[in-house]
Amino acid sequence: MTRLEGKDHPVRVAIAGGGIGGMALALSLHAAGFTEVDVYESARSVMELGVGINVLPHATRELTELGLRDALYSVGIPTAELTYYSKHGQRIWSEPRGVAAGYRWPQFSIHRGALLGVLYRAVLERLGPERVHTGYHLSRFEQHARGVSADFVERDGGEPRSHIEADVLVGCDGIRSLIRHALFPNQGPPKWNGRTMWRAVTERAPFLSGRTMAMIGSTGRQMVVYPISRRHEVAGKALVNWVASFQNAPNQPMPTHDWHHTARLDDVLEPFRSFIFEFLNVPDLIRAAYTIYQYPMVDRDPLPTWNFGRVTLLGDAAHPMYPFGGNGASQAIIDARVLARELALQPSIEQAIAAYDAQRRPQTTGVVLSSRQGGPEKILDIVDERAPRGFVDLDAVISRQELEEIAQSYKRTAGFDPDSLNNRPSLGVGQHRHRSGHASRLVAATSPTHEHEELETT
Repeated sequence: MTRLEGKDHPVRVAIAGGGIGGMALALSLHAAGFTEVDVYESARSVMELGVGINVLPHATRELTELGLRDALYSVGIPTAELTYYSKHGQRIWSEPRGVAAGYRWPQFSIHRGALLGVLYRAVLERLGPERVHTGYHLSRFEQHARGVSADFVERDGGEPRSHIEADVLVGCDGIRSLIRHALFPNQGPPKWNGRTMWRAVTERAPFLSGRTMAMIGSTGRQMVVYPISRRHEVAGKALVNWVASFQNAPNQPMPTHDWHHTARLDDVLEPFRSFIFEFLNVPDLIRAAYTIYQYPMVDRDPLPTWNFGRVTLLGDAAHPMYPFGGNGASQAIIDARVLARELALQPSIEQAIAAYDAQRRPQTTGVVLSSRQGGPEKILDIVDERAPRGFVDLDAVISRQELEEIAQSYKRTAGFDPDSLNNRPSLGVGQHRHRSGHASRLVAATSPTHEHEELETT
């Protein structure tokens, strides 16, 4: 039961938003000893929706330390390799991923809904179902001398649901965050880079290694393809997630900003009709999709601060980013662990929020800005610009040294350089007490995590 100096009751944390970031924060707080944690989700139920995402090794480490390793293996695919291909199907770069790349933790390709389900079930088991409130849409909040008050309504009808008092309010409410808007009312709409994304899943036979993530084309016309389902793999099949992105013509209006908006098949097929390769027939992949969702590729400018006393932001509410590098969910998970750690270790809530801001905001700003330049996928643009008709000798187009530096530079920016990640102390909080005078606080666990070998795949 965690109390901060000057508090005569356990610290009450209200989490606005029950997505990946919000659920990861709830689990991280519980692991750090907090008992009064409530998640308020706007939707009427926590539903396992969406398409594929990646959990990179730095985020897998955090979920492993939260006891979720086996659950991830049971539903996701441990990514074996990342491979870049030109628009002509020529291989440019390939690197191992996860344990094969020297990490002590794997990378997972996983359905977003399956990941959310893993987190949600753990929250229900550890915190109790009474701590997750669905159909609670945040309408207003206010800081005062005693903490933070907030009002929730029904999202559809606007009928009042609840008034709460908390010591901390964390906005995990996504790119359209009400909390962010209240703190920065003049930020304007999300920024569109002129590209449309189409996202879907397709059931088919495995391709390449069966655990390959393939990036094809260039960032202006790109196909990203990878398997996401352990259940399908066991059955000898692949549930393939794919993301097609295309640079729209100048002056074209931004597509509908709604993840439920579906696309016309012909609109998606047209830019990719030539993407027929020995290892993958992209038009056939598109045609066989269940449902294709359309969305503009958007982000927001980095914020000057997340430090608002007893209110802060996390995940897409704090740092929405373009998907280049596949890092959005992973950064939200890291946010959650750092915030929980600082709330456990700092002598006051205000100092904890300030420490969280100082650690996470600069790093995520770097990731947002790198993603605007294409992240590691700018490899594709360099080759396309230098050899638009293809190449005979890749070394004459781009050196291995340049390829390696682009890949490693992004890992350093995003916080998953293998040596640094493997050797840094845990972000978790140990359950032993450190006493200084009359004050007691939880202390960080610094012992290294045991190396995790991949589970059997049969």
